[in-house]
Amino acid sequence: MKNLDSKSHVRGESVYLDDVTLLQGTLFACVYDSPIAHGKLKSVDISEAEKAAGVVRIITAKDLIGENQIGGILPDEPLLADGEVHFCGMPVAMVLAETEEQAHRAAKLIKTEIEPLEIITDAREAQAKGELISPPKQFKLGDAENAFKTSEHVFEGRADVNGQEHLYIETQGAYAVPIEQNGLKIYSSTQGPTAVQRAVARVTALPMNLIEVDVTRLGGGFGGKEDQANAWAALCAVGAQLTKRPVKYALHRMEDMRMTGKRHPYSADYKIGLDKDLRIVAYEVTFYQNAGAACDLSLPVLERTLFHSTNSYFIPNVSALAYSCKTNLPPNTAFRGFGGPQGMFVIESAIAHAADKLGVSKDEIQRRNLIRDGDEFPYGQIAESEAFASWTQADEKFDFAKLKAEAGEFNKQNKFIKKGVALQPVCFGISFTKTPMNQARSLVHVYTDGSVAVSTGAVEMGQGVNTKMAQVAARIFSLPVERVKVHTTNTLRIANTSPTAASAAADLNGKATEIACETILQRLKEVAAPLVEAESAGDVSFKDGFVFRNGESTNLDWLVLVNEAHMQRVSLSEHAHYATPGIGFDWSIAKGHPFAYHVYGTAIVGVTVDCLRGIYTLDYVKACHDFGSSMNTDVDFGQIEGGIVQGLGWMTMEEIFYDSQGKLRSNALSTYKIPDIYSVPKEIEILPLETMRENLAIFNSKAVGEPPLMYGIGAYFAIREAVKAFNPENIPAFDAPFTPEKVLLNLYSETVKKMKAGNTV
Repeated sequence: MKNLDSKSHVRGESVYLDDVTLLQGTLFACVYDSPIAHGKLKSVDISEAEKAAGVVRIITAKDLIGENQIGGILPDEPLLADGEVHFCGMPVAMVLAETEEQAHRAAKLIKTEIEPLEIITDAREAQAKGELISPPKQFKLGDAENAFKTSEHVFEGRADVNGQEHLYIETQGAYAVPIEQNGLKIYSSTQGPTAVQRAVARVTALPMNLIEVDVTRLGGGFGGKEDQANAWAALCAVGAQLTKRPVKYALHRMEDMRMTGKRHPYSADYKIGLDKDLRIVAYEVTFYQNAGAACDLSLPVLERTLFHSTNSYFIPNVSALAYSCKTNLPPNTAFRGFGGPQGMFVIESAIAHAADKLGVSKDEIQRRNLIRDGDEFPYGQIAESEAFASWTQADEKFDFAKLKAEAGEFNKQNKFIKKGVALQPVCFGISFTKTPMNQARSLVHVYTDGSVAVSTGAVEMGQGVNTKMAQVAARIFSLPVERVKVHTTNTLRIANTSPTAASAAADLNGKATEIACETILQRLKEVAAPLVEAESAGDVSFKDGFVFRNGESTNLDWLVLVNEAHMQRVSLSEHAHYATPGIGFDWSIAKGHPFAYHVYGTAIVGVTVDCLRGIYTLDYVKACHDFGSSMNTDVDFGQIEGGIVQGLGWMTMEEIFYDSQGKLRSNALSTYKIPDIYSVPKEIEILPLETMRENLAIFNSKAVGEPPLMYGIGAYFAIREAVKAFNPENIPAFDAPFTPEKVLLNLYSETVKKMKAGNTV
């Protein structure tokens, strides 16, 4: 079963935002954004821009009919700057012109007077000055303070991990079209159609039933279009409302990089205590999250960091505290893993620190502390763990000891080329941690020609969710998947949707589709029973387009039955609802059962470092991954491989850099490096975990979108092992990504220190 979009992608026929046919009279938008990171907006001079060729209107905050606010969680994010600017790239005014080129030229003619204010770009500085998005959040398990007093070994340190640019192939954008009764139809490149609908309703003062949001597919999202698509759709909607003409805005690449938020950078302080048997008995961590200038999704991202602060390990005494710090950067936002990877990096750093000091292998501490069935996570949920199973099966298949021994022998034989090997277990919870978001709906129609139409709230963005929705319907109706069409995601067909995020879309929308199809199928069985002389509907089944009675084929086929049901006035449509059972979380006590299930896995990562130049190659990633029971191995393997490479990029080469004035310097593909075909591992091998454990995933096929990204953390520690093999006197700081520049500095850090001291080397 291939991805249904493969053929149209290859032929260039897949429809994205830029492929939507434009209506006559369409205007094009361009934003004038703040050139400084923080200041009082004294004046906005649009006089010269208004005179420019093709300009129809220039819109500022005072022109909005509705509220100048798009903050989804906290009302702290103006659509257009009014009174103050809070980050470089903050929209101040929007030009509407007859062509895209005219809009961009005119935007350059806008002048502003901005009185500079203090600029904060560092999360720790923001926390020290009380610049917080909200009060801190904390998880506690056991009594960490007293556990440290009786620990055999206690180590403290700091870990820093940078952000990451989403770099979806399709940039942010929207197309707003006025419709009758003052309504609007919005074509948006968004993971959250309902979030766009709400934001547009807010800034236009229109009810949601006059706003239709339609999404065919995205050219990538990775979380960057979960909330941040709202601004561009809202701007186009305001333009269409005020001019009564369609308005389109598709950002250029450097606009997108400059004006949008990234994965949250984190800084953290940790303290880890172990007993004489290398059991972790206590862990204390304080996270400083760089939220940027507004909340966006920072608070739920922060929460997921806490949820994943102990990764795959059971630690009986935990204290995890997290601050969401307000800085003068673009509001940071969701990114694949949603805070989980940052939390995992810190616990892995703490374990590596302990291993360095104790002179033991990091994987020995990892293995001894894997979470088991019945162990408690810091947030109260009891584990149904596959951590040890995935570790064991990976070892049996890939032979950790042999790979490490081969690297050690290579290092003995080579002075300036060193190999490093690291193991990376992963445990990632699947569900939105805000419980009410764990619901979905599906609308299924069976037409009288026997074809099937499915509409859900899931957004196709390259992850194959439409393929899986079609598979659900095809499997239940026992039809060829070619008879099923999954339609665009549309807020009039499916209302009040959760975003396609948290690796939950296939489960939630697939379960809703399953319910809808099963309901229709039951009606058809009741129609079929007397036609095939069955005693009851329970004796009727379907296979390959035919009706079976007590397991034996009859002459009644799908098409005839569907038409007979229609003639009997039996409904061939169903709008079904699904809500994940058994989950919930109480923040008043910070305990609960927030996840439907966890995804586990273990990867071993091997690297080779050139110790003269600081460059490296990623030799292999070998992982035993918990699919559950995959319903589409092609799609799932593609997601796992893509997630691994994206995680490797975050940990090794993708370095976001803002200067002290809050200007993004890594603002183009010449200054921001992502993995290409030459930098991916030479070998990626995925071993499906063998398990019979039941779960709440659709058809027991566990989510694969986010968990594999965390295997990339292993690359950081593999490079670190190679650096230590070359320079045992140096212990590198925990500062990701481990770029070639940082590798070179760590390889020769002691030499540099001696040279600075005037010693002969």
